[in-house]
Amino acid sequence: MQNIIVIIPAFNEANSIAHVINDIPKIVNEVIVVNNNSNDLTAQNAEQAGATVLHEKRAGYGFACLKGLNYVDSLKTKPDIIVFLDGDYSDYPEQLTEIVAPIINDNIDFVVGTRVKSLRESGSMTPQQVFGNWLATTLMTLLFKAKFTDLGPFRAIKYQKLVGLNMQDKTYGWTVEMQLKVLKQKLSYIEVPVKYKKRIGISKVSGTLKGTIFAGIKILGWIFKYSFK
Repeated sequence: MQNIIVIIPAFNEANSIAHVINDIPKIVNEVIVVNNNSNDLTAQNAEQAGATVLHEKRAGYGFACLKGLNYVDSLKTKPDIIVFLDGDYSDYPEQLTEIVAPIINDNIDFVVGTRVKSLRESGSMTPQQVFGNWLATTLMTLLFKAKFTDLGPFRAIKYQKLVGLNMQDKTYGWTVEMQLKVLKQKLSYIEVPVKYKKRIGISKVSGTLKGTIFAGIKILGWIFKYSFK
């Protein structure tokens, strides 16, 4: 049996976090929710649903993910696989078994859950999200011959390979940094189509003009940074 740990960054996801945790398959050994300075009941609801709750006061998706990884690094028994999942219930946590299957069955290093149009609920991704994903993955194809089609947050990676990536981004560039480093280190990867629905609550990134602009700048910055390495 593979030891699987799920890391969920969460900022003000009190209405959704328990749904996410409860839908995660039982093959998972531990669910970690990183409460990213929420001012609602996110932490309490996550704990009641059975998750290990960590607290990261510095705002930023990457800060939250790194907090989770620091905790995992402190564990006596290290996991085989880390799964990242959003706390807004836009993903279908039960599809985790499909996400980890290529790692378990085919020894793939990294898997991205791809939010393909045919499986997306109408309105679940904003036009700026769709365009941003297209632009980023198109640039990765042109510059690195990548086969990625999405920067989807629902993803799985072998723990030791993740450690070797030496992740650094603290905010919006976490997902693209991971994918660029996977390409640079020539890790094996695959995309798995996943369903996607409208999130509970308002997005902190695509739901605001500031978030959209800063996310776009950060993602493009990582891509061009690596294109000159």
